[in-house]
Amino acid sequence: MSEQPGRRTLRTDHKATRKAVTAAAIGNATEWYDFGVYSYLAVTIGLVFYPSQSPGVQLIATFTTFAAAFLVRPLGGMFFGPLGDRIGRKHVLAFTMLLMAVSTFSIGLIPSAATIGIAAPILLLVARMLQGFSTGGEYGGATTFIAEYAPDRRRGFLASWLEFGTVSGYVGGAAVVTVMTLLLGADAMQAWGWRIPFLLALPLGAVGLYLRVKLEDTPVFNENTDGFAKGAGGERRKGQLRETVVGQWHAMVLCIGLVLVFNVNNYMVTAYMPTYLEAELGYGTTLALVVTLGAMVFMLATVTLFGRLSDRVGRRPVLLSGSLFAIVLSLPAFWMLQQGSPWTATLGVVVLAVTLVHFSGAAPAALPAFFPTKVRYGALAIAFNVSVALFGGTTPLIAESLVQSTGNLYSPAWLVMAAGAVGVLVVWRMKESAGKPLPGAPAIPVPERAPKATGRLPYPRSGGSGSGIRGSNVRRLPSDS
Repeated sequence: MSEQPGRRTLRTDHKATRKAVTAAAIGNATEWYDFGVYSYLAVTIGLVFYPSQSPGVQLIATFTTFAAAFLVRPLGGMFFGPLGDRIGRKHVLAFTMLLMAVSTFSIGLIPSAATIGIAAPILLLVARMLQGFSTGGEYGGATTFIAEYAPDRRRGFLASWLEFGTVSGYVGGAAVVTVMTLLLGADAMQAWGWRIPFLLALPLGAVGLYLRVKLEDTPVFNENTDGFAKGAGGERRKGQLRETVVGQWHAMVLCIGLVLVFNVNNYMVTAYMPTYLEAELGYGTTLALVVTLGAMVFMLATVTLFGRLSDRVGRRPVLLSGSLFAIVLSLPAFWMLQQGSPWTATLGVVVLAVTLVHFSGAAPAALPAFFPTKVRYGALAIAFNVSVALFGGTTPLIAESLVQSTGNLYSPAWLVMAAGAVGVLVVWRMKESAGKPLPGAPAIPVPERAPKATGRLPYPRSGGSGSGIRGSNVRRLPSDS
């Protein structure tokens, strides 16, 4: 595809783009490794930190601590997001990576309630809130980072690798817990084994930190660094937070709505489902873990396919389909979960995963396109984390509270259906962004691959009979197509 006259074009390097996607995905994997570990150890954490409570109260307390970390995420977004628009995406993402790894590692060092009493759940809450604060700058920054590197026509596919990292991290954390539970048994896991998955976050975070430090900042940010950091007279830009929030209120409302439907589906499957299967439906611990893990593996295999699909047919059709699936398929999925068979339970979780993967594939490319470049990181971080704090991290708590208060095992499905209705409204109001430059950014064509070393000059293929060069031995010059 040739460039349009009058449109600014920014060329990126294929190798640099690949490194950027890898570094962002690994960082997100570290974040979601913790969520996988915490979700799969929810029952054990309740026993270790709230031993005097009934099983139902233990779960509520565990998920309350889980949700509390999300309450500080908007603060993290308000701190890290505008900072990323001012000093650069790379530096902020390196710091959030470090803080996430250290706070997750620290959970594995906290003594149990049997040892230090009420100080144990307090320390757990502090560590979770540090995680929440760091995560407030993580997803919005990582999504912005990939989106600003990605070519316009491949942004959906490349951005979906961020969710591939998300699912990989969750699967990794869940797999570690599952294998350790099989090898050690429930008693050893409760006594000391639960600590090991949290301690492993530190070396994983070190890898992600190394990759991020080695990267250059995004070409879009580097092209406009002075304009973002300073006002017209050379002074530091004033009113940045107001410009980010008030100036983008309409786009932020749409972003909050899209993140709502995305994350209600996300946390229902990833954070609540193992507990629902075990504590409410009576499935064995191992079966509950394996069934949910199988659904995550399915998502791992399909998420980039949905990202590529959003490049071809558009973000809106993929997101609309996911929203309609949430409305139509939630009750049948929860009916299958309650049939008492491992096979129907697996099928029910897979149906929920099919709904979720629509958002995992298309949303990472759709969300950055709501905002212009100079406020993208800040606006996305704030909107994303406000929505996650209100509707995402509270999903396990609300779902379990509905079950406890109503006694109706279908009540979590109502939550998913309501989120799907919000998704339909958002898709109706949002603009299509597939194949288009990000707002305030130049067009980015597909990056050129460097010619392989063949010992021949990269002459263009000749169509004439008298060129003296055999067509089979030459390469085309790289083009914009």
